[in-house]
Amino acid sequence: MPKKGGKHAEMGKEMQTQCKRAKVEAACSPSVMNFESPDSLFGSLISPIKQELFFKEYWEQKPLLVQRNDPLLAAYYQSLFQLSDLKELCSQGLYYGRDINICRCVNGKKKVLNKEGKVNYMQLKKDFDQKKATIQFHQPQRFKEELWKIQEKLECYFGSLVGSNVYITPQGSQGLPPHYDDVEVFILQLEGEKHWRLYKPTVHLAREYNVESEDRIGNPTHEFILKPGDLLYFPRGTIHQADTPLGVSYSTHVTISTYQN
Repeated sequence: MPKKGGKHAEMGKEMQTQCKRAKVEAACSPSVMNFESPDSLFGSLISPIKQELFFKEYWEQKPLLVQRNDPLLAAYYQSLFQLSDLKELCSQGLYYGRDINICRCVNGKKKVLNKEGKVNYMQLKKDFDQKKATIQFHQPQRFKEELWKIQEKLECYFGSLVGSNVYITPQGSQGLPPHYDDVEVFILQLEGEKHWRLYKPTVHLAREYNVESEDRIGNPTHEFILKPGDLLYFPRGTIHQADTPLGVSYSTHVTISTYQN
């Protein structure tokens, strides 16, 4: 298990026993997030994939898609953040730029549609419905305790800061152009469906964000649909783009990221 902050040299026998027991429980019940320890939390996040296999074959190497078809896990993921949460959250005083961006991919470029100042829910919903804009919600764990608990455990596990953004995209629309990030990315599909395309990196383990043009990235190496309860991981530098298919009212996913250089 890689840790930027370094791994503890020794652990007490009691803690070792707890971690081993947690791993077994997570493997047996992939529909439950195990908060007993940072180790057990990460194990349940990527279940049924074993941690040893993940770090040997996927971490900083290639994407991992976990499609679960688990109604209990899908319901849990949906509880983390929903489109219907926005009305109440806007009443608490959200601001464009600081808390929310609205954007759409137009001709391969990101078009930001933010207004000024405080977010008005009715205007936000209008832009979502009529302009087909994606809503990007920054650091939702500030308002969602369950997400905060997940990220707190992951920060302990990785020894690195962990951030998150929620993306809500209406049908037949795409929020961001093809790009790559400077973070390790875990995506949890919360509501609806999202069509993803991943491409071979042009920069290995990139240290900065960058937009790539369609004519440079070639054909996708991976193409699939994420459904509620599914998990996607890909290393920093992986070029990607995603859209909500026609016939799906909207898609909600949370991107959890770590290991920013």
